[in-house]
Amino acid sequence: VQLVESGGGLVQPGGSLRLSCAASGFTFSSYAMSWYRQAPGKERELVAFISSAGGNTKYAESVKGRFTISRDNAKNTVNLEMNSLNPKDTAVYYCCTTVNIRVYWGQGTQVTVSS
Repeated sequence: VQLVESGGGLVQPGGSLRLSCAASGFTFSSYAMSWYRQAPGKERELVAFISSAGGNTKYAESVKGRFTISRDNAKNTVNLEMNSLNPKDTAVYYCCTTVNIRVYWGQGTQVTVSS
């Protein structure tokens, strides 16, 4: 299993970013996917979840209405569209899945929201 995130960067408050995670090494369309984030000095937290077929999504309260998770099972990718970003969204964002009871993480992509 390999998960590779991309799309992070520096953005001003109120701006937008789109993160992508390219997955390989497993049957992507059969597994739910999640995005987590970890800010400096804080625990890793769940940001968004999407079911295997994409019909069920869940979000942390702090990002509801601003972030949208989606997936393309034909391209083995899961995306996180982030709007109205604020400095509290600054963190390393990780793509995650559980395959055969083992949890897999990507290497993470840094998102910094600052003026």
